[in-house]
Formats: sequence, C-alpha cells, structure tokens
Amino acid sequence: MDPDLDALRDGCSRALAGHGPTRAADLLATIPPDTPVDRYGDGGVVAELESEVAGLLALPAAAYLPSGTMAQQSVLRVHAARRGRRTVVFHPQSHLDRHEGRALERLHGLVGRPTGDRDRLLALDDLTAVAELPAALVLELPQRDLGGQLPAWDDLQAQTAWARDRGAAAHLDGARLWEACAGYGRSPAEVAALFDTAYVSFYKGLGALAGCCLAGPQDVVAEVREWRSRMGGTLFGLWPGAASALTCLRRRLPRMPAYLDHARAVATAVRDLPGVTVVPDPPQAPMLHLLLRTTSEAFTAAARSLAEQEGLWTWPRAATTGDPGVVRVELPVGDATLELSPTEVRAAVRALSGG
Repeated sequence: MDPDLDALRDGCSRALAGHGPTRAADLLATIPPDTPVDRYGDGGVVAELESEVAGLLALPAAAYLPSGTMAQQSVLRVHAARRGRRTVVFHPQSHLDRHEGRALERLHGLVGRPTGDRDRLLALDDLTAVAELPAALVLELPQRDLGGQLPAWDDLQAQTAWARDRGAAAHLDGARLWEACAGYGRSPAEVAALFDTAYVSFYKGLGALAGCCLAGPQDVVAEVREWRSRMGGTLFGLWPGAASALTCLRRRLPRMPAYLDHARAVATAVRDLPGVTVVPDPPQAPMLHLLLRTTSEAFTAAARSLAEQEGLWTWPRAATTGDPGVVRVELPVGDATLELSPTEVRAAVRALSGG
C-alpha cells in the first residue's frame, strides 16, 4: 500500500470507475443494524440470501461462500468425482488458470485444460477439437480479461450442449453474471438455465463485501457445503458479507441496464480520441477496457494530476501490454461512473492518454 496514494484517493470527490473507491464506512452502511445473524452458515441473513439467489437463478439451491475461488474449486471437485473424470476445460484467460496458483491440480487432483485462443472468445470449434471426455466445461460470462465480451447467445447454447453431450457438467463462472444479463437482455434465470451449476459474486459489479453464492441442484450444493467446511470457509458468522450482498443485490441489480447504456455512451464519447482504443467496441456489458497509446509513467503522472487538480480519482496505475507504448485500463461502470457525463469521461481519458 502507498499511504500517499491512499490520501490522494481519499481526497477526491469524484471517481471514474465502478462505484468509486472502497471505503469501510460505505461497506458497513450496507449491513442493516437489525440483520439476523447466522451460526456457522445456518439461518439468519445467510439463509435469506441463499434463498433469494436460488430464486433469481431458478436453481433448486444455493450456498454462500466467502470466496469465488473456494466456490468454484469445490463444485468442480464434486462434478469430477461424480463422473470419475479429472479434466476441466476452460478459456486460457480463466481465473482458474491465471489467479489460483494451480489449485485445481495441487489441492484437488484435477487437470485444467485451457482451450482456444487467449485473445478471443472460446468457439465451438475449439471444443470439438478436445478428444478426451472432461468432467466439466467452465464458461465465464462476460469474459473479463477480454474487456467484458460475451459470446453470441446461439454460441453459448451450442457450447453448453457440447458439454452435456459428452456427459460433462456445464458450469457458469458468473463473477459478473449480473452484468452479462444486461448485455444479453435476459434474466439471470434465463442465463443460468443453460448450466448445471453457477457461481455469482457480490463484491465485483454489485460493490458489496467479499462473498459469493454457488447455485445448482440440491445434492450438488449439499456437497459444496461440506467442501466449504473442509476448506475452512464455514466461519462462525457469515452474516456481515451476506447482509451486505443482499443489500447491494437489491439496490444495484435493477441498475445494470443503465450501467450498460452509460458504458456505450462513454465508448461513443472516447472512441475517436487519438491513441485510444475501446475493447470491445461497442461494450457488450457494463464494462470496457481502454487501450491508451502512452507510457506507464506518463499515465501515472496524468492520473495524479487529475486527482490533485480536479478531485477525480481514475486509476492508481495502468496495466502493461505487449507494446511498451500502450497501456490498458479496465473501466467497470457503476454508480460513480453514472455521476460523470460522457463529456467529462472523454476529458479525463484524453488527459490520461496524453491527448
């Protein structure tokens, strides 16, 4: 952590991305003071959240877990054990492969099989090239590291059918399912109906405390609950995260179409700026990536200037790319972004890109 950077962020009155900087007071305010508490995950607001998520997804049951990493490893282990198979197929940019330290292999004895091209969406032809019978196919909606891209609905149906035709489970990495539903113009239940199991996050697009739910058939979810306990996820009280999730789910899920409309308005406002590329263009969900033809050092200096002179917090730094003269930033659209007009966003992006 950089104390100077933290102070600079806290001094800003506006923010460009998502719901704005994470502040303890804001998160605590999402926990009603009369929240009914659980005991080791049983009862209270945890049960209320699980029931509401299962209803939204039209799946028989849901279990609350403290992290998506735990949720997805648990359910994939269950799918693999039931089928007597070890292979899990996923896109090369999957969280399972990039951010979990090979936990599928090292903790669960499963075999991850990245399939397709890392720089484009998974295609049915990529899957039909897989000869071995997998335990599960994992599809992330939207594909976060590709800027929030979504496969066409017909492609999604064909890919989940490919899994089922081979006796494999179709599992939804729905860390941003709420955003994907806006992009498809479909309800969470319509999207989840294509899958055997689904994971949904509450801290990303919804801005709640950390935590997630894993939904699916009653017997599968029951096994996931056992793995939650084995992996140390059944805390004495899970109620703070669950209460925050319920508040933010009810508050922000209805706003997803507005976030998407604003993401597209932002793309329109910045796409003609010199040295700026919108990915994807137009946005397919309430998020987008911006490729900026500038250096990391120049970007950081411009971001600091916007914070100091205009009270606008953008990003502390940009991600590097294969081109040393191009950086990448991710722009999730949320409450804070809605408070900025497309013209204001354009001016900020122009400054960040050195325009």
